Amino acid sequence: MSDGPLSDLRVIELGNIVAGPFASSILADMGADVIKVERPGTGDIIRGSGETGEAMFGALNRNKRSVVLDLKDDDERADLIGLLRDADVFIENLGRGTPDRIGIGYETLSEVNPELVYLSIKGFQPGPYGDRAGMDVVAEAMSGLMGVTGEPGRQPVRVGTSIADMGAALYGVIGVLLALRERSTTGEGQRVDATLYESASHWMGYWLSYADRTGRDPEKLGASHPSWGLYDIFETDPEEWVFVGVTSERHWPALCRVLEAEDLLADERFDTATKRRERKTELRRTVAESIADWDREKLIAALEAERVPVAPVNQPSDLIDDEGLLAADLLTEYTSPADGESAQTVLAPVIGERFEPTQRLDPPALGEHTDAVLDEVVDDAADADD
Repeated sequence: MSDGPLSDLRVIELGNIVAGPFASSILADMGADVIKVERPGTGDIIRGSGETGEAMFGALNRNKRSVVLDLKDDDERADLIGLLRDADVFIENLGRGTPDRIGIGYETLSEVNPELVYLSIKGFQPGPYGDRAGMDVVAEAMSGLMGVTGEPGRQPVRVGTSIADMGAALYGVIGVLLALRERSTTGEGQRVDATLYESASHWMGYWLSYADRTGRDPEKLGASHPSWGLYDIFETDPEEWVFVGVTSERHWPALCRVLEAEDLLADERFDTATKRRERKTELRRTVAESIADWDREKLIAALEAERVPVAPVNQPSDLIDDEGLLAADLLTEYTSPADGESAQTVLAPVIGERFEPTQRLDPPALGEHTDAVLDEVVDDAADADD
């Protein structure tokens, strides 16, 4: 159907909102034929969730075809099983127990198609939390991620995107590719489990080690990090924000030169990394005063020239037509099925010497490809009989 390293794969996705659709979108961007199975009337529930829902659906469901099936209906559930008979990968992020209850659990489908790789994305692995409702913010809260996110002295906050959902999807895709690799030698598929809580916990692994070693939890990090004395965001003129990081002994004198702060460079309170880390609050206040009158773009240019880590604190709108994403060929445009308007998003950043992600299909209207896909199943069955 398409070019790409996964163009020989057929993926059936029965997913909603973020985790399942994000996993299949990565495979789709790399060429897989992804068929999204949706419920009649509403489809993926994110379709009906306002402006943000429309944007989420479009960004996560490009390069897919939509088929509407009522899985409570025996004939239409049989149509799904017909699709899965010759599929390579099945992805679902339904509630725990739902696939088995409606007759599409792994044990059932592996008998239909022994080569099927079955990715199941849930909130938690089986165990004491296994039956809890899984969602992104639950995983962020329980993993400790939310506990270190936000400003010291203020309430915890969630990350500004669905990071636990996407993390589970990424681990799920890694698992799928490993299962496909093993299938190439054994001829057998397998079940792959990916979960939000355990994925977020893996990302918190070094903070868990810190707490275990020291008996202390880190304070909320804000934009800083306790390993470095100067590693934070600063306000410039007029009311714009910039990140500056001093992580080596070379960065410190370079920063002082740019700020024309020879007195700061000579200050014995800050002349080593250890001293800067021990006096980070005082140091930040002093540097903030020097940065406050700078134009942000001029400061960034000056620090980049000295190879000091620096970055503007962008808004999502700043990524529209971003020169770096354009240079990497990762910005793509699609037409929304909700209103026919175009929008930009970012392709999966998986780039090799002989492969790259591609944009081929706009996000589908609900059930747009039902007849065509089911006709393909009939044709494939006829070919098999011949």
